[in-house]
Amino acid sequence: MFIRLTPAISVSPQISLEDCAAARDQGFAAIICNRPDDEDAGQPSAAAMAAAAAAAGLRFSHIPVDASGIDTSHVAAMAAALAEGGPVLAYCRSGTRSTNLWALAEASRGGDPDAIAAAAAGGGYNVSGMLPMLRRLAAGA
Repeated sequence: MFIRLTPAISVSPQISLEDCAAARDQGFAAIICNRPDDEDAGQPSAAAMAAAAAAAGLRFSHIPVDASGIDTSHVAAMAAALAEGGPVLAYCRSGTRSTNLWALAEASRGGDPDAIAAAAAGGGYNVSGMLPMLRRLAAGA
């Protein structure tokens, strides 16, 4: 269910409260939620997920990205959360937002844009349309 992009980051569609313990058992150190609360009826709130993550001994970050898209504050928050150490599991509705946000954050930290795109593609996500932005971010890191 968790899609490993690199040894440091995996992504997933919406996880359950119980998945926090499974993430711990699979060696994750942190969970990042990229969904706003109430995006879909019945999804666990960020507060409930944070409590489940804490109970499992995992760090939790809530960096919600809504329909208005990813902005520089999201990228900075994701980069900061990733810098705390991993491996990290990031989730959203389908895994796409989490992958896109990870790609931008990783480039902002000096990651190689082509390696980032290849890692995303290996997980089934296409970030090739973001390569110009990834290159600009990586050059400015």
